[in-house]
Amino acid sequence: MKIVVATGKRKTAIAKALVKPGKGRVFINGIPLEIYPNELFKQKVMEPLLLAGREIWSNIDIYVNVRGGGVIGQADAVRFAIARALVAFFPETNLKKVYKEYDRTLLAGDPRQTEPEKYMHYSARRAWQKSYR
Repeated sequence: MKIVVATGKRKTAIAKALVKPGKGRVFINGIPLEIYPNELFKQKVMEPLLLAGREIWSNIDIYVNVRGGGVIGQADAVRFAIARALVAFFPETNLKKVYKEYDRTLLAGDPRQTEPEKYMHYSARRAWQKSYR
């Protein structure tokens, strides 16, 4: 039995996807994707699955654990992890090419990070207001 584990990161969200043979089910933190409460989250997570096609993912189960970050950061981390896992699980297909043509961030992470806060400031760019001008 073949099992593939892949990770995806976006901002501070980290997702771990486990792909194994099954019935075409997707679970996010133990909740089936069909009844997940956030609609935008569901749409983002379904992107790599829809691009792969129903015939590819109808015979596998995907279990994803995601922690940290906000809703959209978690959704991006999950889609990143699922895309990586599907490419690793089906190396003979041209999924990698399809994903790269659609959106490069499905396979290559987003390198942007938050700027650190500076000394004596209360934000990355914001300084104290001056009243003598």
